[in-house]
Amino acid sequence: LIHYVKMVDAATRQTLAAIPLLKVNAGPRSGEKWQARQKEELVALIHYVKNNKENDNDWFRLESNKEGTRWFGKCWIVVDLLKYEFDIEFDIPVTYPTTAPEIALPELDGKTAKMYRGGKICLTDHFKPLWARNVPRFGIAHAMALGLGPWMAVEIPDLVRKGMIQHKESQGSKE
Repeated sequence: LIHYVKMVDAATRQTLAAIPLLKVNAGPRSGEKWQARQKEELVALIHYVKNNKENDNDWFRLESNKEGTRWFGKCWIVVDLLKYEFDIEFDIPVTYPTTAPEIALPELDGKTAKMYRGGKICLTDHFKPLWARNVPRFGIAHAMALGLGPWMAVEIPDLVRKGMIQHKESQGSKE
């Protein structure tokens, strides 16, 4: 049984239902089991991205190093018809999947209280308890869907309204 039903709305439940749950309980130091976990992670990510594209909700690209321990890419959100794009990065903790990855948007470091040093987004109140109840079933795709996605939906428009971030084309026209 997945322990998220009471914590999320119908749209989020629908998104989660389309992301395969993972079975292999392995981290970066687990040898062959880690390779099996990585395959599950990729299948889940591919499903999530495919679903997002089919629902006109494509909002990130990720890739990893060969070992699957360092992830990086781009994420974006549209606010007031302008696309804001950010670098994204995170490492898989040694204690993964018991410990969720700490997702960072480095260029936003210091721009909001809901962020830790290095641009790591704050997910402690809502996401981390949910993750803990769903180990090892949740993976990177779930962290994106339940962590970074909702964080960006709340924080980025707020940062734009406060003038903390500007659209890149607007910055260029001021010079």
